[in-house]
Amino acid sequence: MERWDVIHAVQRMQDYIDEHITEVITLAQLAKAAGYSPWHSARIFKELLHRTPFDYIRALRLSKAALVLRDEHSKVVDVALDFVFDSHEGFTRAFTKQFGLSPRKYSQEVPPIRLFIPYRVHDSYLTFPKGEKPMAEKQTLTKTVFVQVMERPQRKVMLKRGVIAEEYFTFCEEVGCEVWGVLTSVKEALYEPIGMWLPQHLIPAGTSKYVQGVELSMDFDRPIPDGYDLIELPPCKMMVFQGEPFQDEQFREAIGELWETMDHYQPELYGFEWADEEAPRFQLSPMGYRGYIEGRPVRQINPTN
Repeated sequence: MERWDVIHAVQRMQDYIDEHITEVITLAQLAKAAGYSPWHSARIFKELLHRTPFDYIRALRLSKAALVLRDEHSKVVDVALDFVFDSHEGFTRAFTKQFGLSPRKYSQEVPPIRLFIPYRVHDSYLTFPKGEKPMAEKQTLTKTVFVQVMERPQRKVMLKRGVIAEEYFTFCEEVGCEVWGVLTSVKEALYEPIGMWLPQHLIPAGTSKYVQGVELSMDFDRPIPDGYDLIELPPCKMMVFQGEPFQDEQFREAIGELWETMDHYQPELYGFEWADEEAPRFQLSPMGYRGYIEGRPVRQINPTN
C-alpha cells in the first residue's frame, strides 16, 4: 500500500470526525470514510495520530465542550448531551480526567487548560525539513498581498519558551505541540494565539528566539500555568502582511511566497522602517480560507525639515 494512500485515508477519517463530532460515530462509519476494513482503519489511524479513533474523538469532544463552557452560559448536563455523553456523571468524570478539574469548576473559574487541538495528518506530511526556509515552488510572488499598519497597545503576553528553536517545527520538537491548546483556552486573550520571533532583549539566556504566546490586557492578573512566562510589551506599530487564500495542503508554498514578498518589501516607500528590536515579529496559524498572515514591527520615519 502506498504511503500517501494511508495518509489520505486517515485524513478522510479526521474530516468525518470533524463533520460529525456532535453525533454518534462508529468504527464502521470511519472505515467507510477511509475505504478500508474497520480493523485496518483503526490501525492506520493510531499509527499516524498516536491515538485510537475513540480516544481521539473523546479528547476532541471534551475540548470543544470546554470552549462552550468557557464562552456560553450553558448547563453542564446540556453540554454533556450535546457532545454525545450518556450522562452528566460520565461527562464530569471524563472532563476531570482530561483537564484536572470538574466542568462546573472550569465554567466558574476558566483557568488555562490543555485543549486537544489535532493537526491535520495530511498537512503534517507536507512540512519542510527542520531549519529549511519554505520557498514557493514557482518563481513568481503571490499575486496579491494585503498590507496594513496596525497599532498594538501596551499589553502582557503569556508565552511558552523553547531552548534554541528559531521556527515552529523545531519549537514543537523541543516543547511539544500541546502549547497551542493551552493558549487557545485562555478566555482573556485579546487576539488569537501567535507564534513570535522575539527581539534579543526579550530572550533570556538559554531560551529560544521563537516562542508561542497569547496577548492579554495590562490588567490581567490571574495565575498562569507552570512553565509559562508573563511579560509586558510596550505599544508598537505592526506592518501586517496577508497573502491570498490557499488550499490547506499548500500552506508551505503560501508561507514561502509571503516571506519572499516581505524580504523584498521596502517600508521606507510608505514612511516606515523596520523596528525588529522594539517588538516581536509574529505569525498567525496558517488557515487557507484567509491566507497566511504575518506581522513585523515598524516605526514611522520622521519627515526631514
